[in-house]
Amino acid sequence: MDVSVTAAKAQLTDLVRRAEAGEDVVLTRHGQPAVRLVPVAAKVDPERRAALMRQLAREGGAKALPGPCAARSQDFLYGDDGLPA
Repeated sequence: MDVSVTAAKAQLTDLVRRAEAGEDVVLTRHGQPAVRLVPVAAKVDPERRAALMRQLAREGGAKALPGPCAARSQDFLYGDDGLPA
């Protein structure tokens, strides 16, 4: 939904509600997009964050998996002819 900045002044509360509900709200100036209204992501409460951290620690999901050495990454990026693979 595109709305001019001038028109948005009169209906800001409604536009905020629509954006919070997931609707794409773009404010325009002289017919050109100027601003997009997007909802702010909800913060995770400290108890929920601690529970997620404990779960990660139990599952070992925070550890990196072994892989090729980064020092030799050019071996995977370029072929024998020196051109990108």
